[in-house]
Amino acid sequence: MKPRPQASGRLAALVPAALVLALAACGGDTTPAASEIVTRGELLLAVEGEGELRSSKPTPLNVPGRNWATRQVEWMLPEGSVVKKGDLLARFVAPDGKQELDQALVDLQRNALARIAKEGELRAGQGRVSVDLSQVAIQLGIAQRYADADLDAFARNEVLDAIEDSRYLGAKQDTLEWRRAQSGSRGGAELAVLDAQRATFELNAKTRQADLDALELRAPNDGVLLLTPNWSGDKPLVGASMFAGIEFGSLPDTSAMEVQIDLPQIEAQGVAVGNEVELHPLGRPDQRFSSKLSWVASAAKTLGRESPVKYLSMRAPVPAEAVKKHGFVPGQRFAANVVLAREPAALGVANVAIEQQDGKQWVLVRRGRDFERREVELGVRGTARSQVLEGLEDGDEVLLSAGGRTLPIRGGDAEEVAHEAAAADRAADDTREDAR
Repeated sequence: MKPRPQASGRLAALVPAALVLALAACGGDTTPAASEIVTRGELLLAVEGEGELRSSKPTPLNVPGRNWATRQVEWMLPEGSVVKKGDLLARFVAPDGKQELDQALVDLQRNALARIAKEGELRAGQGRVSVDLSQVAIQLGIAQRYADADLDAFARNEVLDAIEDSRYLGAKQDTLEWRRAQSGSRGGAELAVLDAQRATFELNAKTRQADLDALELRAPNDGVLLLTPNWSGDKPLVGASMFAGIEFGSLPDTSAMEVQIDLPQIEAQGVAVGNEVELHPLGRPDQRFSSKLSWVASAAKTLGRESPVKYLSMRAPVPAEAVKKHGFVPGQRFAANVVLAREPAALGVANVAIEQQDGKQWVLVRRGRDFERREVELGVRGTARSQVLEGLEDGDEVLLSAGGRTLPIRGGDAEEVAHEAAAADRAADDTREDAR
């Protein structure tokens, strides 16, 4: 039997496959395969999000006072108010501070009375010691006179008693002088303690008085009042309790404005400093303008405790002429379109068609009635499509979804393709032999 060419064997093998695919396509319950034709043209990859207008040079406004003193908001301007330098922004009351000041004044008065009493006690003690010293000096003088007297004038026992008295009185005099010195030193130390306590009480009183004097918050410069939310997201309100030193709000400098954009981490892949951003206030697409990202956070983080979703923050400056032209104010919400790539002639492919394995990217490209795996090199990746640098050509058909059928896939290896062709030829020869 004369062998047939290899091509005829392949054709015979493809006919049954084509019939199977045709019959499968006729099934109403089978989802057909989905594919797209790669075409070179303008490629635009962008991510949409929202952001808030803020100042890049805000002036912080802290609750007046020191040492975390308790405050209660009695009156305040509404958020967004335009203020001038020196305008009253908020007024506070501190009922606890008044009570603490009264207690500090009472402590000062007690200290003053204690010092007066201590001084009187010291003077009295020193006066008693001085009297005793005077008496001892007189008695010592008499005893010394008798001790030096002639034995012919006085009895011997009287002279001896006078000598013993002079020794005793001399020791007593030394003791009294030591007591007077010790009384002065100890009294000075006790008075120094009272003076130190008084200094503490005076400082406390001055601090409490300063806290009571600092119950008004005024604007340090012109601007628009913005309130700062606390850890739970609540902004200051009339009647709310606050601590001195925490941030009450800010006065943004309207000459340097920027939009802070927060994008979900899964959508912010590929975002970098310098990317173009198209911005406009929500509901006002007619006020659209362009900018570029000036800062991108190094890591994503959650925006609140209510949701575990992490967001990547970035900032885009707003031109001063746009702020002046449209009258933008801090706190406005802006729609943002971050452009990842804008190429006039490039190839792009849907992300659902890309497979990743061992650090490489693959797509399934049609080859006749089969599909073969082809390694591709990707550029910028968007949320739905990615830029293809190498691996695809204009006009290639890429598989998006296999649908409900199992498609024949070639591995793309020449040796494997030749092996499959040889197996198909053998199968065709066996079929002909059975038919004979």
